[in-house]
Amino acid sequence: MPIKRLILLAEFETNTYLIWDKESGLGAVIDPANSAQVIADEAEKLGFKIKYIINTHGHADHIGANSELKNLTGATLCIHEDDSEKLSNTDLNLSSFVGFPITTVKADRLLKDGDVINIGNISLKVMHTPGHSKGCICLVGDGFVFSGDTLFFESIGRYDFPDSNGDLLRKSIEEKLFVLPDATKVYTGHGGQTTIGHEKKHNPFFF
Repeated sequence: MPIKRLILLAEFETNTYLIWDKESGLGAVIDPANSAQVIADEAEKLGFKIKYIINTHGHADHIGANSELKNLTGATLCIHEDDSEKLSNTDLNLSSFVGFPITTVKADRLLKDGDVINIGNISLKVMHTPGHSKGCICLVGDGFVFSGDTLFFESIGRYDFPDSNGDLLRKSIEEKLFVLPDATKVYTGHGGQTTIGHEKKHNPFFF
């Protein structure tokens, strides 16, 4: 099952992921930071139709291309219900504070913990991991997880935003992510990938 990482939005180096099922020719874009046309062109080059746009949370650097990408593809836009307001509120999505206010179209599907997103033969289970924001999610597949801004390589997401909570973030990681198999690959929202086992041993936030 192929996964392609695009590093977009130079100011924040946000990871935008493309995941697709070769058999059905369907795929998803996770956290489209910006450059919707670049993302759409890449999907076409890779040979799949974008069925879903999934935001792991509603901060501006993860939602910037939502509207244009939806217009280009007609894909279903998904975000956790607790972060849905961020799509239309520049204060909540933090874009007003960095000088480039962003709003996007409303989500077509509001996600909850335990939901499953099916993309051809691929199933992504929604894991609600609040802490970085109240509606943060991770997406768990077969041997991998997209962690958004919850867990990074030897680090964790920021928890100094208005709806962040450091204790809750650590609890989400310990009780939900760290119970996954150690070999699980972690595709992070910023920076390089890691594994659950590596983070359990080397992440300084849990020593």
